[in-house]
Amino acid sequence: MIKVAIINGPNLNLLGKRQPEIYGSTTFDEYLEKLKADFEDLDLSYYQSNVEGELVTAIQDYGFSHDYIVINAAAYTHTSIAIADAVAAVPATCIGLHISNIYKREEERHVDLLAKYCKACLFGFGIEGYALALRAITQGDV
Repeated sequence: MIKVAIINGPNLNLLGKRQPEIYGSTTFDEYLEKLKADFEDLDLSYYQSNVEGELVTAIQDYGFSHDYIVINAAAYTHTSIAIADAVAAVPATCIGLHISNIYKREEERHVDLLAKYCKACLFGFGIEGYALALRAITQGDV
């Protein structure tokens, strides 16, 4: 069974409450249950933290024990060399993800420090981006 870790960064614990016009009204816990039902052939793990160092540790831990990491580092995508270095250091195939289209937002969000270390990146598909990433994994596209 393919092992996939979904790692979410800061403020993504507020999905369903935070700026629903951008991020929707579904909580990630609700959505995770749907993903687990829709992708029963994957061994899905989930981790979320608002703390940069904890995200680095999670990437290191999952990156050596899982086949894939789907990572939404949120605002740390634009600022964290440490998270980018962690993504670069692990053997797991990483897929970068953003719920919103970062290139249609504020200019400071146009920088993606993780992208060059990811096999693929998705942005702007809303919360369904996670399902798209998992579908690409199950179909062998990444």
